[in-house]
Amino acid sequence: MREHTKTNRVLLALLGLVLLGGGLLVFAGGAGIYRRWNLSPPADWPLTAPQNVLFPRADQASWADQGWWWPSVIAALALLMLLALSWLLAQARRRRPRQLSVADTPRKAVTVSDHVVDDALTTDLNTLPGVRRARARVSGPPSRPQARIGLTLDLGSTPEQVLKDVRSAVERARRSAGWDELPTRVRLAVARHGSHRVE
Repeated sequence: MREHTKTNRVLLALLGLVLLGGGLLVFAGGAGIYRRWNLSPPADWPLTAPQNVLFPRADQASWADQGWWWPSVIAALALLMLLALSWLLAQARRRRPRQLSVADTPRKAVTVSDHVVDDALTTDLNTLPGVRRARARVSGPPSRPQARIGLTLDLGSTPEQVLKDVRSAVERARRSAGWDELPTRVRLAVARHGSHRVE
């Protein structure tokens, strides 16, 4: 599962739990469940009976007299709506192609899943000498893909030699897919070593 997919699911699950909990509290107060089943409502929760309201009339009147109250509420709701809309549009926008063109025939194009290319290149990179951990992503238009590679190097490995090996791995991926070119950006990091205890 991709990182942004995990994040989206976690955020949606949290939002769903908050909305479900709030809805159950409102329903319990409106249906008189607290009194009927002798349950204790949450501390300072105003909706404990059908006749209760979220904001008492005195509070409503005091807030309504403030000139900044309604513009602030409207601005906050508009901002919340814009944030939700931008998140929704971000989900609809496909940042990475689901299919990548690997070859053309007179009748139709041959494509593979972008996840397959990512996994294959990542597996190849993880076998390189001096590489402790590798991760590759192929993005961009299906006909003009680009690769982004993150490498964690072992202590003592030579970055120059590792980059030569990476170039060979990327070239193998490019030839296998039949692409004319595969521009690649590589980010290097060095693995941290554990502290040594001296007695």
